[in-house]
Amino acid sequence: MNLRDELQDLYENKHRKLPADALEIMDRGARELAATGMAGRAVGVGARAPRFTLPSATGRDVALDSLLADGPVVLTFYRGAWCPYCNLALRALQQHQDAITACGARLVAVSPQIPDESLSLIEKEQLAFEVLSDGGSEVAKRFGIAFDLSDELGDVYDGFGFDLHRVNGGHARTLPLPATYVIDQTGVIRWAFVATDYTVRAEPSEIVAALHSLT
Repeated sequence: MNLRDELQDLYENKHRKLPADALEIMDRGARELAATGMAGRAVGVGARAPRFTLPSATGRDVALDSLLADGPVVLTFYRGAWCPYCNLALRALQQHQDAITACGARLVAVSPQIPDESLSLIEKEQLAFEVLSDGGSEVAKRFGIAFDLSDELGDVYDGFGFDLHRVNGGHARTLPLPATYVIDQTGVIRWAFVATDYTVRAEPSEIVAALHSLT
């Protein structure tokens, strides 16, 4: 089963079983976000990737330029460990980690979570790649993929016990769209996946194919 099928299975077996009032708010929020056209305006193929330096799960500063010094970078943005779709996508990327590194590339995941939350995620999912903390989604904003949750959707997430205020270091309502970029060693984006629908993600096999196309 590929990631797309796994995500669809999760949607069918979990999302549709949520309380009707919460489901209505979540689905309306998804439609409104899609209507903004944000995905189409985000930084895309052919653009230079915005440079950044972010803390790792252990507090070590990691700069994009340093990563690119060793080869191409696969940069993926996710909402947080509280999101089951994100966790599924990260597990799928971990399963393709060897194929990514075989292409000479580094895989890096970024979310607005504080480093302690990222460290817990790494340990739980046994991730072998860097997980960085983008406080306030400031880097996501530079990629054009950051958005603010509506108050009613934020309240729904609070009701689920996600506690975004704590895990995001006080920036409870600003999240990134699901997005993955393949950045060549010169810093230019050569492949991109950006979606307003949080239930879909970049397929790892397509990421690997994009890396192969660089050579």
